[in-house]
Amino acid sequence: MSQIYDRVALIGLGLIASSMFWAIKRAGLAGEVTGYARSEDTRETARRIGLCDRVCDTAQEAVEGADLVVLCVPVGAMGPVAQDIAPVLKSGATVTDVGSVKRHVIEAVGPYIPDGVHFVPAHPLAGTEHSGPESGFAELFDNRWCLLVPVKGSDPDAVAQLRALWEGMGANVDEMDADHHDLVLAVTSHAPHLIAYTMVGVADDLRRVTDTEVIKYSAAGFRDFTRIAASDPTMWRDVFLTNKDATLEILGRFTEELFALQRAIRTGDGEQLFDYFTRTRAIRRGIIDAGQDTDAPDFGRGKATT
Repeated sequence: MSQIYDRVALIGLGLIASSMFWAIKRAGLAGEVTGYARSEDTRETARRIGLCDRVCDTAQEAVEGADLVVLCVPVGAMGPVAQDIAPVLKSGATVTDVGSVKRHVIEAVGPYIPDGVHFVPAHPLAGTEHSGPESGFAELFDNRWCLLVPVKGSDPDAVAQLRALWEGMGANVDEMDADHHDLVLAVTSHAPHLIAYTMVGVADDLRRVTDTEVIKYSAAGFRDFTRIAASDPTMWRDVFLTNKDATLEILGRFTEELFALQRAIRTGDGEQLFDYFTRTRAIRRGIIDAGQDTDAPDFGRGKATT
């Protein structure tokens, strides 16, 4: 790959930003990558492991002269960060983000984008349950999707350049309207996370089943719930507060389906249960066929316990 931006600034140095840095370096997509994190400890860690070519002590210093600025902070912090960096953004630069809610980010960040600066929101659909600067790796985005969500007036050249960066980092790229994005993510990510948090909470509350039994006898279903429920609490708090309407709509539908299954179990309606499970099984096959997971035993995840 050839260089796409002279200078990229990463604001927030967690899993996504650190993976972006290693993926950019792997393919030579930028001349220099600067970085900033609010926590001094995080900045020191980043310097120690060689994350970013230059780690700065202020967000303004990091974005000065940058051709691309990537906001990699929790969704609730996007607006204040955009306000902070706005005065020093380079004319012609592009500002993007990696937040998993898009309507809120557009409303929070958009007003602070100066004339002459491009704004192209984005969301890479990739992650692990780990967070922090040491959790990133170059392959995180390989064959994963990144959704670009251009706003009204987004410059087509700026969108194309950002698309090229994500493709250079290994991702498949699609474009989507903000409100539709938030509904799709409520189905595929946000509501499942809330359900996982709830199931792990139920196990914690059910005193007739001990903690040691839950840990010792966890079959794949519960174990995968705990993997999801180990995700960054700040990020997920912000997701649910900022994608409220879509998440509540999907949770409402989920509750209706759950009541129907409860009724089928109570009345011994095996035919309904069988038909339901057959239909949902087909969705799993579709995910595997699309290359977004594997049908290897234990999902190919091995025996890792973390």
